Amino acid sequence: MTRQTLVLLVCSVFLLGLSNSEYYSVDTFGGNGFSKGLRFGFYAATCPKVETIVRESFTSNIFRDPTAAGALIRLAFHDCQVGGCDASILLSSSDSITSELVSDRNFGIRRLDFIDSIKSSLEASCPGVVSCADIIALAARDSIRISGGPNIPILLGRRDSTSASNLAADRSIPLPTISVDDTISLFQSKGMTLQETVAILGAHTVGVGHCVSVLDRLYPTQDPNLLPPRSAQLRAQCPPTPPQLLNNNTFFANDFTNVFFDNQYFRDILNGQGLFGIDSKIALDKRTSRIVSMFATNQAYFFAVFSSAFNKMLASNVLTGSSGEIRRDCKVVNS
Repeated sequence: MTRQTLVLLVCSVFLLGLSNSEYYSVDTFGGNGFSKGLRFGFYAATCPKVETIVRESFTSNIFRDPTAAGALIRLAFHDCQVGGCDASILLSSSDSITSELVSDRNFGIRRLDFIDSIKSSLEASCPGVVSCADIIALAARDSIRISGGPNIPILLGRRDSTSASNLAADRSIPLPTISVDDTISLFQSKGMTLQETVAILGAHTVGVGHCVSVLDRLYPTQDPNLLPPRSAQLRAQCPPTPPQLLNNNTFFANDFTNVFFDNQYFRDILNGQGLFGIDSKIALDKRTSRIVSMFATNQAYFFAVFSSAFNKMLASNVLTGSSGEIRRDCKVVNS
């Protein structure tokens, strides 16, 4: 597929999305604490056009790089795993901070320029009002929508961290080799049900993976749950003795329709075509396999459950009220 064809496909999906008025309702978490301090319409008085400004800035950039949608969804996931959804991942290294991006777990994080562009537009309209953490959340939401996924109303009101640690990222961001047990525990800690845990992994339907994330499935022996043609593709692209793993720019589609947010991920993993180890594991584990099958046959159901899970992830351990700050520049703490 040529880059021009890819751009046209994504444009078509976005235009279809604009004409689709269906929004998926979300669980506001009833009092379990996960939405504390967040609410719909948080900026209604202070920056009423925030979502329009974010969407316009995002849209003007996405057509230059249709693969950015997957990158921005991943950015939100990795930010939320370290402490909470507080934009700590955006902070550059300084005297007191070692950037989370230094961590090997954040290999491949990119398109931070989209966040900078959105922040500049918001600062011009509503200076010092909208947090970088909320921008990450909105950019991820719009990435899902523009790729053909559900329209998800999200809670806002996050504030930005004043610290970051590459060591915290090393400890907190899960590896592709994570077990089903640990995956369930991880997302249960964010208030997710078992169905929501499987659904949130469905975000793998968009974007790309790298050799460094799949070598354990190929060598020294091949994972028997990784079947052709996926296994042959990965062996052809990923050498058995990788040179500089962190400089390895070889990448491949997460699933066979990786520019679209759909339920293809679940169909693929049922057929032994999952890219990451955890993908194969949830298709085989007796606790999750039935859910995988349901999502594979019912995309609307997957979208509905994913929407709830997405908001729970974005609302976990956030800074609100007087905690943290609203950074003027997402890369540095206010002076």
